Amino acid sequence: MYPEIKPYETGKLKVSDLHTLHFEISGNTNGTPVVFLHGGPGGGCDEKDRSFFNPEKYRIILFDQRGSGKSTPIACLEENTTWDLVKDIEKLREHLGIDKWHVFGGSWGSTLSLAYAESHPDRVKTLVLRGIFTLRKSELDFFYQNGASHIFPEAWDEYVAPIPLEERQDIVLAYHAQLNSVDDETRIKAAKAWSKWEMCTSKLFVDPEYVKRATEDDWANAFARIENHYFVNQGWMREGQLLEKQEIDKIRHIPTVIVQGRYDVVCPATTAYALKKVFPEAELHIVPDAGHSARETGIAKLLVEATDKFADK
Repeated sequence: MYPEIKPYETGKLKVSDLHTLHFEISGNTNGTPVVFLHGGPGGGCDEKDRSFFNPEKYRIILFDQRGSGKSTPIACLEENTTWDLVKDIEKLREHLGIDKWHVFGGSWGSTLSLAYAESHPDRVKTLVLRGIFTLRKSELDFFYQNGASHIFPEAWDEYVAPIPLEERQDIVLAYHAQLNSVDDETRIKAAKAWSKWEMCTSKLFVDPEYVKRATEDDWANAFARIENHYFVNQGWMREGQLLEKQEIDKIRHIPTVIVQGRYDVVCPATTAYALKKVFPEAELHIVPDAGHSARETGIAKLLVEATDKFADK
């Protein structure tokens, strides 16, 4: 990855009567524009996210999605859907006076990248996607109901601890009630447990520093509440919509690189493989010694190679 840099511009963009987005720009003011779509949903951006791009060649645009990071109001679920976010990306593009840009996203960011590209294929130069997630029921069930629990049983015990035994037949729905409780203690306890589960399972080798993020009240509250809100509502999409042939046909002309960790249990490789099957024009790399995180060595290396390859397009 490239050395860490500071943004040369930060700003706010009001996208509705309720929501205002925080955005930042770094790198080359005259470089080819790239937009970074963070994960979660609800995760917000990190300063290290700038380092996937050559700062001499790219105009690097990061923004916090509705309810996330430095965008306001924090953890807000109102007017917060996949299609609101797709519209926000377009509003940001227009606000910055950009005709076409590169789109980079991992995990939920890959979902949003596909949704945006399929909605606005004429505005996307290239796609770099990591840890593919399309919100199908099978994907959600594997991670939140019965799948990853067989690999991380000790972390699973902590994850399900806030949920009464009689409510565990639908854990995402049970969490929904607690994450929207009027009782602050109930809500924050649930948010931390939900967030810790994902942090504990996101790397091939569990990183205690990574897990610590789940202990931050504000971050965990936004991350857990928004993720759960999207999952309970199936992302406001048809089952498997992003993988439908009629949708993929809209983006076949867009040069696309997919990077997937073989041992990713958050977004298992089966979804990246399904995307490759319906979108054979895309370039798929499965990293043999990696999990979910973009920061894992093999994944980061391939992501940077992809952005380097596309820098002059």
